[in-house]
Amino acid sequence: MEARSVDTIPCGPQWQYEPKWDGFRCLLSRDDDNVDLRSKSGEDLARYFPELVEAALKLKAAAFLLDGEIVVPHGKALSFDDLLQRIHPAASRIRKLSQETPALFLAFDLLATTADKALSAQPLSKRRPVLEAFARTQFKSNPTFRLSPATPSHATAKKWLAQAGGGCDGVIAKRVDLPYQSGNRDGMQKIKNFRSADCVVGGFRYATNKLDDKEVVGSLLLGLYDGEGLLHHVGFTSAIKRQEKLALTARLEPLIAKPGFTGNAPGGPSRWSTDRSAQWCPLKPKLVVEVAYDHFSGERFRHGTSILRWRPDKAPKQCTFDQLKQKAADPMKLLA
Repeated sequence: MEARSVDTIPCGPQWQYEPKWDGFRCLLSRDDDNVDLRSKSGEDLARYFPELVEAALKLKAAAFLLDGEIVVPHGKALSFDDLLQRIHPAASRIRKLSQETPALFLAFDLLATTADKALSAQPLSKRRPVLEAFARTQFKSNPTFRLSPATPSHATAKKWLAQAGGGCDGVIAKRVDLPYQSGNRDGMQKIKNFRSADCVVGGFRYATNKLDDKEVVGSLLLGLYDGEGLLHHVGFTSAIKRQEKLALTARLEPLIAKPGFTGNAPGGPSRWSTDRSAQWCPLKPKLVVEVAYDHFSGERFRHGTSILRWRPDKAPKQCTFDQLKQKAADPMKLLA
């Protein structure tokens, strides 16, 4: 179930509001002694979070399917940087971090139980009470699992948005009258104090100046997929910290391969660019980055974007134009 980015919190009895957590979205399932953790891209997260697998096996319920967020607490806040460190190839490193920075699972939906394997077909107004009852009996003695709060109050949701920070970066609004909307954005909206989008890095340009006498990346070229599976160039970001350029260049150069963008591609030189600045290197569509932006129109970010975080938990194919579609406001209502 995906969320559509919107500017304002929707209002009405058909909506339920929840905090938007800054973590890894995860479907966590248990079937007797088998525990599975799946990211939004379908990747197996279990090996990276053995403490969650262990905690799930300690729950009384032998079979269930939860939708939630994996987060890592740091003091009184949640740390996305600490969470990213958990995605590591070395099993020894994972074991060490699972003890030093243990993760929590914040549950916000229940899709199946032993008693109702098709709970996801029920509207959220039916699923939420079942989730709350499940949490009361299962989570009380297992602090690794937490129930994510929810409210029907629009005023409370506005307060959450105003107080966003420290690991809560906005508000999620869900339709209470719909079943679980797997694979689409019709039943869920996300509202942040800034707009963000997950984009594929389809190419890059080298900086005009070298760093430590080495060629380094100057800007990343961002792409989104259309409904036909073509990757279109939609903008760029040059907000790359100087101290990160050498490592990022070493990460990008092994991925250089044509075509990069299979739809609209970056153009040639213009009056704003030189021959050198217009040259770009195509990349295999392997990397996803979340960027903040101020305006999107004509299938382009109208200005440069800033990097918020890398998203190893998302598949490039999930980076579509659909995430940016927003319902147009009615200007006459604003003037009434």
